[in-house]
Amino acid sequence: MPKNVTFNCVKFKTKIRLFFCLICENSTFVMLVNSTIMTEIKYRAEKDFENIPSLRDKCLRINLNADIYGTFAEIGAGQETVRQFFRAGGASGTIAKTMSAYDKDFSDAIYGIENDKRYVTEARLRKMLDYEMNLMEQRITREKHPDKIFFTYANTVATIDFAKKYKGHGWVGIKYQVSPEQDYNEIVLHIRFKENDARLQQETLGVLGTNLIYGAFYKYNEPKKLLRYLYDHLDKDQLEIDTINFSGPVFENVDNRLMSLQLVKNGMTDAVMFAPDGNNVLPARVLYKKNILTLRGSFRPVTKVNMDMFEKSYEMFIKENKVNKDKTQVIFEITLSNLRAEGEIDEQDFMDRARLLCSLGQTVLISNFKEYYKLVEYFSQYSKARMGLAMGVNNLVDIFDEKYYRHLSGGILEAFGKLFYKDLRVYLYPMENENGSVTSSENLKVHPRMKELYKFFKYNGKVVDINDYDPSILSIFSRKVLAKIAAGESGWEEMLPEGVAKIIKEKALFGCETEEVLHK
Repeated sequence: MPKNVTFNCVKFKTKIRLFFCLICENSTFVMLVNSTIMTEIKYRAEKDFENIPSLRDKCLRINLNADIYGTFAEIGAGQETVRQFFRAGGASGTIAKTMSAYDKDFSDAIYGIENDKRYVTEARLRKMLDYEMNLMEQRITREKHPDKIFFTYANTVATIDFAKKYKGHGWVGIKYQVSPEQDYNEIVLHIRFKENDARLQQETLGVLGTNLIYGAFYKYNEPKKLLRYLYDHLDKDQLEIDTINFSGPVFENVDNRLMSLQLVKNGMTDAVMFAPDGNNVLPARVLYKKNILTLRGSFRPVTKVNMDMFEKSYEMFIKENKVNKDKTQVIFEITLSNLRAEGEIDEQDFMDRARLLCSLGQTVLISNFKEYYKLVEYFSQYSKARMGLAMGVNNLVDIFDEKYYRHLSGGILEAFGKLFYKDLRVYLYPMENENGSVTSSENLKVHPRMKELYKFFKYNGKVVDINDYDPSILSIFSRKVLAKIAAGESGWEEMLPEGVAKIIKEKALFGCETEEVLHK
């Protein structure tokens, strides 16, 4: 064997000729290898971009992996996802079983009967995933297949109805492992179809399912990218993803509230909702036929004024004739415009606010709605019952500012038609002025051109004052609290609801650094 190898390379445009000179101990051998290696052609003005694998390539990569093995269970929109894998080739090494139980009696016999007698639900999807995975474990033994990593893909959907009144929705999920010894991971999401043709919706579901399976196996280490890749070969006008939850060992560090933010940030949906337990919840489930009372704010951090506004407006709201206390849902809403810091969304800042609101047991909505009328329109999809908006004086003044409605053909009148046409009432929290006076709906000043319009809504009971407020806290503002925290001053603790200051100190939120935190 030669001791030294010398390479002399001469490059001609895109060709590289390799000359090898091998020097041995007693003699020299010169060998000419006339091999050509083609290099990629690039131009000066080239821009970097990400190559998206085709659907066939995604399916084929999974099909050619001898260890990935699983089942497909699809109900309501054909078997469009598994069709992609069959057409790619090599599916026999990946698919153990595929089924579609369309008949309700068949479906109930396999998966059981739901308490609410419904079939397109998260509970139904999870039953499908658990049942099919248990079947895999029973029938494909580990003794015979020690290296297999199992998966089950399932969906239960309803496509657009014949009258084209309801566009359809569904639940899609995958339960899988990335190594034979590991526990199972789950990704569950809710979708809303936007297309007006059942066949197109079926095809869209097949693409989404393929993206989900591929992402689950090959992008699980980057959940934010996995989320974006769900729209490979799809457009936002075809499909909306409004709920997603990750669970399992590979997602143990994933915060589903942060994933909620990504859905809105990426334009996948206009609004997401999450419960105090941290998981995303389906807005339709929470809001359906409910009396909705909403508080919009930055909640940075949540103060005594915020909670006083909530408590007093809630007391007034449930006393309304058309409001059922047992069917009332309170929502704390943060619009995306309130989550921006220095032009970009500060995700850590968002998480700080989310922790505090969750600690107070509140349901939070993250929306893309800058204007209030869009928020009310969104709620109206799920409920026709009376709604309430609790807000401060400054917010109401902004509502009557024409500049926010110049993009509408009907201007402010169109916006107000959408806002107040619904059974809506505004509960106005007063504001203390620098001279000590208090501004309420009685002495609020709007632009002269809006004065008569404001009087119309005021005298028709669309705007009512919160009178039973706590005057001792009117001077509290979130910005004052943040300024005190940043300056390391004391006294800000008394401006916050009970228990909130403790959480801020323990978690070092909003840049708070106490001696205890620094010591840790």
